[in-house]
Amino acid sequence: MNTFPILLGALCVFALAYRYYSAFIAAKVLVLDDRRTTPSHTYEDGHNYVPSPKWVLFGHHFAAIAGAGPLVGPTLAAQFGFAPGFLWILIGAVLAGCVHDFTVLVASVRHKGKSLADVARTEVGHFAGFVTMVALLFILLVTLAGLGIVVVNALANSPWGVFTIGMTIPIAIFMGLYMFKSTPGVIKIAGPSAIGVVLLIAAVIGGRWFAASTYTSWLTFTPHEITVLMCVYGFVASVLPVWFLLEPRDYLSTYMKLGTIVLLIIGVFIVHPNIQFPAVTQFIHGGGPIIKGKLFPFLFVTIACGAISGFHSLVSSGTTPKMLWKETDARFIGYGAMMCEGMVAVLALIAACSMFPGDYFAINTPPAVFAKLGMHTVNLDMYSAEIGEKLAGRTGGAVSLAVGMAEIFKGLPGMKTLTSYWYHYAIMFEALFILTTVDTGTRVARYVMHELLGKVYKPFSNTAWLAGNLVTSAIVVLSWGYLIYTGNISTLWPLFGTGNQLLATIALAVVTTFLVNMGKAKYAYITAIPMCFVGVTTLTAGVQSIKNIYLPLARQPGHAFQGYLDSTLMMIFIVGVILVVIESARRCWKTLHGAAIPVEAFGKPEELVDVGVLA
Repeated sequence: MNTFPILLGALCVFALAYRYYSAFIAAKVLVLDDRRTTPSHTYEDGHNYVPSPKWVLFGHHFAAIAGAGPLVGPTLAAQFGFAPGFLWILIGAVLAGCVHDFTVLVASVRHKGKSLADVARTEVGHFAGFVTMVALLFILLVTLAGLGIVVVNALANSPWGVFTIGMTIPIAIFMGLYMFKSTPGVIKIAGPSAIGVVLLIAAVIGGRWFAASTYTSWLTFTPHEITVLMCVYGFVASVLPVWFLLEPRDYLSTYMKLGTIVLLIIGVFIVHPNIQFPAVTQFIHGGGPIIKGKLFPFLFVTIACGAISGFHSLVSSGTTPKMLWKETDARFIGYGAMMCEGMVAVLALIAACSMFPGDYFAINTPPAVFAKLGMHTVNLDMYSAEIGEKLAGRTGGAVSLAVGMAEIFKGLPGMKTLTSYWYHYAIMFEALFILTTVDTGTRVARYVMHELLGKVYKPFSNTAWLAGNLVTSAIVVLSWGYLIYTGNISTLWPLFGTGNQLLATIALAVVTTFLVNMGKAKYAYITAIPMCFVGVTTLTAGVQSIKNIYLPLARQPGHAFQGYLDSTLMMIFIVGVILVVIESARRCWKTLHGAAIPVEAFGKPEELVDVGVLA
């Protein structure tokens, strides 16, 4: 099966969906109005509420939401074959994921840039708000752990990757100072962007030199050491002002992310790699070596962010609404960024399925497991020789995806001898993709902790309070760091995928209530139908995960605590989702039968403040 018509068809579907479906939602459903002042102007504080140009904020938002999910999820889901994953990514992203991100972003903007829990409190009720806050905090911590462990597996014992990723931090700080502070009242884009891209390319090239030098041991770290370094970075990025490190770093990484995606698209069109996987495999009925469950429901929770992601609701109601310049920017940023992520997922699936199944499973399963599958490798020895690393048994999806990408890139004119460079570039690309989600996710979790602890001690409600920032950031980082330190991809990814999709169910329930309260009940189906589908598949996966993965793990010697901890977290997710959906349904029923609606949901249009000068 040739990939050219497949990729062309996907691009057409996404383009048509953005042109027509997102425009319908913006104009008819959400009624975006630039006369309504956004929170970034109303509450501008130079720390969290920072009015940002559309393209800069798109870069931050896309970098924040596009983590391990659209890369690793489709790669792991290739176990079921090419067709199921491809169809779900297209349908799920257009009708569920993009709508989810877009509507949550607008709901948060209409609620002063507050979190999803605060929106739930206003739209649904205080009980639903509290349950949402607790559920999303636990789900967010697990999500960060699930994303983070992929970085650990990719960067462990990889000085090239560590050097390049590390250099993005001082580059981003330079860009932040140049963009926001070099000229008072003016936000500069062109100059800092150009310099940042040049420095990023230099960091990629310099990483190759450093890895070959006598100093390579300085940046060669074990998985546990990488975990500790990630925790330190997450803590610092969470405490510093958003313009200083997080926003410019995400914006910078977006150049690399989108540039790589465009290059992959060009590569597929030029190289025309064939899909070596069958449409469906024998593992759709269960018993797979990577994913233990059946195609339904585990395809959906494995692909996760590539089609719809609850984590995105935390970004759409976390950092992004506090920086939105005007309401109409929400369409481009909310719907558009998720559409790009869906395209990333399609490319990841193509890259993984362009490998022969024997090579794919040899990389993604331990050697003892692969030996029982009755498969044989085809090109694995050649891949290992070209790249200069042993690839068999490198589980987790990151390595197999990097091999697939490198094979596409080396097919470009003049690139045949550069497989090793492209492989390490792809590993660095994946790590950078994920780390930008980890830093933003940590900051969003800090906001949630502020709200939760503020109910006990009021000063915590002030997100600019330094002592509160330090305490909440430390709690968040230590929590997800512990899960990474003690877990592995087999236990964390099902927990991450299921929790992530359950959070999406919560978010869709809240924005459905938001639409009903706005008087847009006739359009509420755009969020209600995805909510029902995602809720049913994911609740089923959650119950099966407890029964078939976590309780059996608890019965293994030395794993009792981990197994019961994972089971408890999954139960918290399930109960929280059920309670919020019930409360949302009750609130919608009351609104439709004449009960008073919250006035905060749809405020009076106002003139925009002076938005300053762009340069």
